[in-house]
Amino acid sequence: MYLNYLANVGRYIPELLLVVLMIGIIILETTYAEDEKNKKYVFILTCVGLVATFASLVANMSGKAEAIFSNSMIIDPFSTVMKMVMVLGTLGAVYLSTISKDIYESLKTEFIIMAIGVLIGGMILASANNMLMLYLGIETLSIISYVMASLKKNDERSSEAGLKYALFGGVSSGIMLFGMSHMFGVLGTIQFSGMAANIAKLDHTQMLIMMPSFVLFFAGIGYKIAAVPFHMWSPDVYEGSPTPVTTFFAIVPKLAGISALIRVTMIFFLTPSALRVGWVGLMMIMAALTMTVGNVTAIGQKSVKRMLAYSSISHAGIMIAGLVMINDIGVRAVVFYGITYLFMTLVAFYVTSIVQDKYGNDHFERFQGLIYRYPFMGIVMSVVMFSLTGLPPLAGFVAKFNILNALINSKYYSLAIILALNSVISAFYYLKIVRLMTLKTQESNEEIEGFGFLNQVIIIVMTAPVLILGIFWDSIMGLAEGAKIFIK
Repeated sequence: MYLNYLANVGRYIPELLLVVLMIGIIILETTYAEDEKNKKYVFILTCVGLVATFASLVANMSGKAEAIFSNSMIIDPFSTVMKMVMVLGTLGAVYLSTISKDIYESLKTEFIIMAIGVLIGGMILASANNMLMLYLGIETLSIISYVMASLKKNDERSSEAGLKYALFGGVSSGIMLFGMSHMFGVLGTIQFSGMAANIAKLDHTQMLIMMPSFVLFFAGIGYKIAAVPFHMWSPDVYEGSPTPVTTFFAIVPKLAGISALIRVTMIFFLTPSALRVGWVGLMMIMAALTMTVGNVTAIGQKSVKRMLAYSSISHAGIMIAGLVMINDIGVRAVVFYGITYLFMTLVAFYVTSIVQDKYGNDHFERFQGLIYRYPFMGIVMSVVMFSLTGLPPLAGFVAKFNILNALINSKYYSLAIILALNSVISAFYYLKIVRLMTLKTQESNEEIEGFGFLNQVIIIVMTAPVLILGIFWDSIMGLAEGAKIFIK
């Protein structure tokens, strides 16, 4: 048994690297004086650790898919690709925290430590193969997130954001646990494969009894991805949290929740049954509501961060729509969407963060005439807004088209129409920023310090995949297609 566990550890290197990285940063932090601001070695160590973790995940792609630690965790191409996206999102958020004025200098190291902790929870969630590990992943991710949201302890909005996040999170976790306990009572196991096998043995009446349990179970995951009606926390938390924290929340917890939802859907509902019909119906309703509520509510926002919060809700709805087919085509489309969503989100929040640091707020008017003052920043922000809208030939168009195509091929025409209409609605608020940046006169000629040469280069580099993936998308789709889910 011990030899078997040691062999399993060899496939769990990325997570172990992150644990060692957390401990290393905590130790390194103690070597600095309390009032010392320039903690460059913390940032260097973090970057080295995250790059090493990413390299380890790339190495894992060449190994065979297998279940480890008594079948509680799955290491397969799907989980590995999603973890890679989460690591890149964390790396982007960490760099943003070093240049942002929205996090106290004394707490920037704490932000990095907590971000790595949330990332570990997200990686557990992506590989979870039973209900216990799934719950541990969600709670590891959530509890640290509550602290991150209230990181600006002297700011009432940040304290409010942390409190709301914790209250909603506690309620949703309790609801999810209630659903899980009922599943265990009926099915007699917490292992996903065993649960799926026992579900197949249930008669029609028993399956109908199980449906409410899966609805309650979805509450926990739906909360993490901000799916309607579990989205109420998202706008206030996104607006009140420091911008690097908001950037991080928009990527890592959301993609971790989507990963768990994909695995549960593909394992439990792959074979035709009354339970599958009910789950597909639930996913269709959730996708339609999440897209529509997110987009319609985003229209009236004055804060760009709050607008991006509602925007991220709508994107969660699009990814949920990709699960309705319950096949590899849908999974591939969602994985590709997650990759493009990463880069679009990072660029949008980077530019917003720098503008907010300059003016003290992130209202739409602060972006007036940006293209005349900083042409490259105006162009990249416009490119990202066009991509989020879904205009060709950008990555956002390809990502949405893949999900639309999958829905149409599976004859889910109503959901495909709702998705297309929501893309049109989203153009209203995305292109509003483009209009302000390009057609309005600039508010002032003051220099925006955050748009230094290095930061502009980094933002342009992050924008490049939005263009490249829209034109040369075959190679990444090949990676997404290889992200198969291993079921054991």
